[in-house]
Amino acid sequence: MPGAARCRGVALNVVSRDRFDRLDALRGAAIVWMALFHLAFDLNHFGLLEPAQNFYRDPFWTVQRTVIVTLFMAVAGLSLAAALDAGQGWPRFWRRWAQIAACALLVSAGSALMFPRSWISFGVLHGFAVMLVLARLAAPLRWGLLPLGLACVLLPLFVAHPWFDTRLTNWIGLVTRKPVTEDYAPVLPWLGVMLWGLAAGQWLLVRRRGVIAGALPQRMRPLAGLGRWSLTFYMLHQPVLIGALMAWRALVA
Repeated sequence: MPGAARCRGVALNVVSRDRFDRLDALRGAAIVWMALFHLAFDLNHFGLLEPAQNFYRDPFWTVQRTVIVTLFMAVAGLSLAAALDAGQGWPRFWRRWAQIAACALLVSAGSALMFPRSWISFGVLHGFAVMLVLARLAAPLRWGLLPLGLACVLLPLFVAHPWFDTRLTNWIGLVTRKPVTEDYAPVLPWLGVMLWGLAAGQWLLVRRRGVIAGALPQRMRPLAGLGRWSLTFYMLHQPVLIGALMAWRALVA
């Protein structure tokens, strides 16, 4: 959807002596924010939000979109650090990756049916599928992730070329103009945010492990539960919201 951050929280569920409920809760909070954002967008799309909003240009909405995606990318980096700390091997990584990639393809197919002129060729899920592999390969750099992340964030501000403006190449991020699509999360600059999250997670797990692995207040446990099912929630919440709004419109028509 235009301007909407279809930002699911990809949970890299791990089995270790620690329960990373705090990471799950943080991801769950981001999911709630995302769902509220999408609800507002859907209401606006169906003409049920007064006054009508511009989700493409109004800073109230565009800034929210950026913050939501930033939060999910950072949490994904933190979660990758936790998974590696727990000894996650490549086979398990690839099993989870396959789920994300399959969901990305479903998002593309669904968006093509609903928005044939602005379907999603490289949205947040597509970005996660690519960036998680790159981040995992870069993980041994540890503190070197910080300057590498900075380079990823800054490069699109200084480098752009029309060659990157096609659907086959805009996933890199060095575009001269934003593509017409319902969701867009290119590797640059977002990989930089994920790398920073990974570096922060590695440092915290060595120096301040309790920040990530500490106990979670009881009142926040529902958020942790939601965060553990983030991919499922991401894939289901929009069909449910859109279906409910369409049914509502049919009833009141």
